[in-house]
Amino acid sequence: MRVLLDENIPRKPKGRFAAGHEVWTVPERGWSGVRNGDLLQRAETEFDVLVTMDRGMRHQQNLTRYDLGYILLVAPTNQLADLAPLMSQVNAALHGISPGDIVQIGP
Repeated sequence: MRVLLDENIPRKPKGRFAAGHEVWTVPERGWSGVRNGDLLQRAETEFDVLVTMDRGMRHQQNLTRYDLGYILLVAPTNQLADLAPLMSQVNAALHGISPGDIVQIGP
């Protein structure tokens, strides 16, 4: 599974993805500052899933239009201490996610 971490997620959680997943961050792809619509267009050509903390994205974009699955992380902050407890659920969600799916993880 090819996974893209949105700009609002730090790089540190990359090491917490299960083996077999190829994980990149938006800055690593050189896409920092790219608006959501353009980001989604770029991401769907190279990735299977976008992991984000942007709660507004699903209301601002027609996510089913893109060939991507989405994992929305809900946590108090984007610090590793808040994200690490969610990673087992993220890894479980990656096994069954399909394009157009939106999986919310967290409270």
